[in-house]
Amino acid sequence: MIDVTKLLLFIPTMLLISATPGMCMTLAMTLGMTVGLRRTAWMMAGEVTGVALVSTLSGLGVASLMLRYPAAFTVFKLAGGAYMVWLGIQLWRSRGAMAISADDMDSTAVPPGRMLALQGFVTAIANPKGWAFFMALLPPFMLTTHGAINAHNGAILLIILLSELLCMTLYATGGKALRRLLKQRSNVAVLNRIAGTLMIVVGLWLAIS
Repeated sequence: MIDVTKLLLFIPTMLLISATPGMCMTLAMTLGMTVGLRRTAWMMAGEVTGVALVSTLSGLGVASLMLRYPAAFTVFKLAGGAYMVWLGIQLWRSRGAMAISADDMDSTAVPPGRMLALQGFVTAIANPKGWAFFMALLPPFMLTTHGAINAHNGAILLIILLSELLCMTLYATGGKALRRLLKQRSNVAVLNRIAGTLMIVVGLWLAIS
């Protein structure tokens, strides 16, 4: 059974929420600037996998147990946040795997896809606010008459993932456009510093959330 009315209300709600700047969207824009849209797709894959896990467990009520023990997030938050801050510092210094070279803007070295995917996954699952958000958002739109797993709730999950993918693509495309705007040789350091600052913000945001 699918409640079309609830789905039609959920679509604009989720799109608005996904479009709001957050850790994952900021990360997508940053990677769009440094590694391009195609490589950012690896991060997106990891992020939507994490979001699928968070939203599914939130819908099943498992998240309530996890939120009672916030220490369970500490390792993910601190390790993930520290790694992103380190990447940001490297970008600021125009060093590291993601830094853009002044000699050739199109030959930027990039981390392996699995590393970018892990970065997106950790960002999605290590944010306690994400768990709390889905716990608050999902119940009014879900159907629980026949259990938590049914066609309607499957459609809800699909809408969440498509909304996240769409908005991350838009943010990454914006980052790529900014890269082209600053493509002149004299602005490469500026571009690295903008990307580095955003990466540091994401890392600190993740660590202190």
